Amino acid sequence: MTGKQLFLILALMLWPVWASGGGEDGAGRLAILNSNTVVDQAGRKIVVRAPFRRVISLYGAHTENLFSLGLADEIIGVSPHEDFPPRAASKPVFSYHDDPEKFIAARPDLVLIRPMIDRGYPKFVSMLEKTGATVVSLQPASIEEMYTYWEILGILTASRDQAGSLIGRFRSAVSDFKNSAARRLDKKRVYFEAIHSKMKTFTPDSMAIFALEAAGGINIAADAEAVRNTNIAYYGKERILSHAAEIDVFLAQYGAMNRPTVSMIKNEPGFQVIKAVRGDQIYIIEEQLVSRPTMRLLAGIDRIGRILYPNAFEAKAADIFRAE
Repeated sequence: MTGKQLFLILALMLWPVWASGGGEDGAGRLAILNSNTVVDQAGRKIVVRAPFRRVISLYGAHTENLFSLGLADEIIGVSPHEDFPPRAASKPVFSYHDDPEKFIAARPDLVLIRPMIDRGYPKFVSMLEKTGATVVSLQPASIEEMYTYWEILGILTASRDQAGSLIGRFRSAVSDFKNSAARRLDKKRVYFEAIHSKMKTFTPDSMAIFALEAAGGINIAADAEAVRNTNIAYYGKERILSHAAEIDVFLAQYGAMNRPTVSMIKNEPGFQVIKAVRGDQIYIIEEQLVSRPTMRLLAGIDRIGRILYPNAFEAKAADIFRAE
């Protein structure tokens, strides 16, 4: 028996098991079954027998939300390149490409992932589960799912009151934004690009469109249909150009899957007939502000509002938006 094999056996014997998982009920949908039982997006049923206190987060949104819940000390690892909030950069870095022993040595009781990792790296996920760590896969696609997601994080970490406070603060800020937007008579019509190279936009129930509409914008691609049950929708150049005269502002998300520039959009063949392109109303907005289920969505609403109505938009969330 090698030293590594002995180490793994000892880890499995000594590691406390705080929760149980498994089952197909609710697969693909987040659910709260009772005060200590939740279902993640892979259909795992997790019974929380004691709050998790050693958490590795493999998705930036999870890390942000844990900080927002006041759980900085419980975070023992984060995914690569995380720098928000700034304190996240000081945490040890973990990746689904790492050697299993790195996770074993850290002794997490909870590893938070997202469906992409579940689907793309099943051997890695299986390894984590065999070591005794509870694996939970979460990535809400809509605002209502985001509230459930925050509650689930609260249940997992005995921070349900903090999660409720987070939800209350977010709802209050959004209500202020929407009340301000409702008084506007000159609402701007917007095309919001998700992936430029494929001419894709966002589905009407996506977080990005929620942010746009909360800021007082009108989504011209309200008829967009989801691609493979995601929040991304294929729209196509022909349909975009059919709205050319209506598009007052052209927004484009910038992130890992889409790295547009104003010049790229302006020089796209055929786009010169779009009202926003002719009027130099093309704006790039960071993915983290409009597509992540965190309190920074409020900053995204604020950013879009200032783009659409630079002389009149009043931010209502500045005093309650906090990174942690």
